[in-house]
Amino acid sequence: MSFDQAFSGASELDLIVKLLLAALAGGLVGLEREKHGRPAGLRTNLLVAVGSCVMMIVSEAFYLKYGRFGAESTLRLDPSRVAAQIVTGIGFIGAGVILKEGASVRGLTTAASLWTVAGLGMAFGMGFYSLGVLATILVLSCLIFLKKLDPLIKKDHYLTIAVTAQNREALFDELEELFAQRKLHIANISSTVDLIEDELIYQVVITQQQKSVGRELTKAIKQLAGIKKIHYH
Repeated sequence: MSFDQAFSGASELDLIVKLLLAALAGGLVGLEREKHGRPAGLRTNLLVAVGSCVMMIVSEAFYLKYGRFGAESTLRLDPSRVAAQIVTGIGFIGAGVILKEGASVRGLTTAASLWTVAGLGMAFGMGFYSLGVLATILVLSCLIFLKKLDPLIKKDHYLTIAVTAQNREALFDELEELFAQRKLHIANISSTVDLIEDELIYQVVITQQQKSVGRELTKAIKQLAGIKKIHYH
């Protein structure tokens, strides 16, 4: 029996509706991501949704084709296995759009949208249209409207600054005092001693309430003795 024969009870129109709804849901979410210049945009989200939908349809087809085998058969079917593998497999795509830059991490929302879009495709693939439509509306509302709340939420801003200077013991104390004067909190610090060049390198991650303190901080650090290089981002 072919898979087309297994689906003899389901019309081609039903399959087309499932695929089109999955493509529409993935396309709408992808369009929002594309608009904001994210790496996983319209085509990526649409393909993930349609691919997940196809896999769910195939999972259903497996059961329809081989479900006639009784309990005495050695063949054991679990239609949920395909769905479980979709959830696991989509993690590889999501990991590819997450970027770490110093103390900041970018791409988490895009990765989460890809994971959710896979769920939308699975819902439409199963014919659970009401869930797919409601989830699509909720996801779009989250991506579009909750973003407008960002300016209203007070958040710490992280700044990573690397200082290269002559090797001297008092340097860290001076840097710590300089940060304290500006009410900046040190979130993380690492140091390297270059014995050949006799240099001391500090990389400090600080949290602050103001967005633009990098330039002012650089000017202040330049006044310290023995400073050779300053880099911040």
